[in-house]
Amino acid sequence: MKARGYAVPGFIACLIVLLLVCQTFTQAEGTSPQAAPRLAGCPVFPADNVWNAPVDALPLDANSAAYVKAIGEDRHVHADFGSGTWGGGPIGIPYVDVPGSQPKVDVTFDYDDESDPGPYPIPTGAPIEGGPQSDGDRHVLVLDRDHCILYEMFYAFPRPDGGWQAGSGAVFDLNSNALRPETWTSADAAGLPILPGLVRYDEVAAGEIDHAIRFTAPQTRRDYLWPARHYASNLTGSQYPPMGQRFRLRAGYDISGFSPEVQVILRALKKYGMILADNGSAWYISGVPDERWNNDLLHELHQVYGSAFEAVDESSLMVDRDSGQVRPFTLNVDVSTHAVEAGGVATYPLTVAANVSFSVTVTLVAASPSPSLTLELSPTVLTPPASALLTLTDTHPAGPLLPGLWYSVPVTATGGGLTQTVTVGLLVGGTRTYLPVILKDP
Repeated sequence: MKARGYAVPGFIACLIVLLLVCQTFTQAEGTSPQAAPRLAGCPVFPADNVWNAPVDALPLDANSAAYVKAIGEDRHVHADFGSGTWGGGPIGIPYVDVPGSQPKVDVTFDYDDESDPGPYPIPTGAPIEGGPQSDGDRHVLVLDRDHCILYEMFYAFPRPDGGWQAGSGAVFDLNSNALRPETWTSADAAGLPILPGLVRYDEVAAGEIDHAIRFTAPQTRRDYLWPARHYASNLTGSQYPPMGQRFRLRAGYDISGFSPEVQVILRALKKYGMILADNGSAWYISGVPDERWNNDLLHELHQVYGSAFEAVDESSLMVDRDSGQVRPFTLNVDVSTHAVEAGGVATYPLTVAANVSFSVTVTLVAASPSPSLTLELSPTVLTPPASALLTLTDTHPAGPLLPGLWYSVPVTATGGGLTQTVTVGLLVGGTRTYLPVILKDP
């Protein structure tokens, strides 16, 4: 909708400027068709899922320093996976993929009110985290590779009748961005899937991990952030990180001295970061056991301390609280408000940041709200990350001070199935006396 230019007293214009709502978002039809990370022939959620979103350009969380200190600035990273055994079981969280014809078995849950009911397609001898005799988390992860459905259980025990008893269980459609119901747990404390956040040997061997990594912390807050759905703590102090908090390795951290395999992991921690998913040891990152892991190389991660990390604010990525989909881009305006005298010109640098790894074409549209205001926007079609420039020119003749004409101009960006709008403002005249706080163009 076009706005109209109108005269306003200076102090009211100031209030308008200060209360201006800078950004609104609406979801448009269409989804991104680009490729997502794959496992056993299945996408590991769509390409625009939060697990697959880079976070290296996101702003810091306001509590970043406190969170890092609470987890442990002097505690080192540990690969909670590897080759061989520890305590009688494989090191890491195993999974098994099965065909769609795999017979399903009955499963009962201790927390059945927050678990997806069975039956689940669990094969005989399905691997259990920590081994059959473990008394730890005993996660069991099963991927139906024909239907791309993921089944996960926590504290799972096989029954003599062929069924299973577990603490909790969750089912995820890997073709969907749907999250668990609000406040529900999963096989993980945060209510998140486990398998998408595991480091796998084949990824490292291929030279790239293209998703966030699951990790644990000793103390968490009685709270959770999108995309998490559940908390597991009674602590309320703001220094404790909530479930779902995203962290990343600092961009300037030097990884050149690490082995090539470990550098793959560290690059992923810089680009995609890690998601706090459960209570546990400090900075323990999760992965799949594999006899091809070189444990000595993985121990190089002990050289990386908590002080090398920072918490990020990924709230700008959220499209819908009940979806893991992220906005493929973010439109920003460097300075949203200008003030000029009659006949003046104002410029608004625009930036379109990329929130996903794949390319998306973005179209920018803006319209003049008044015949007295000419508008130029260039370019109008771009691929993030990119910049554009909006120029507003007032055509009133120069002369006596105007009482103040306020113009509001929405700039809309559309691409990847989503639309985002930022609004810029221009005050013409009336600035010398009333509005010293507004940036006035020369």
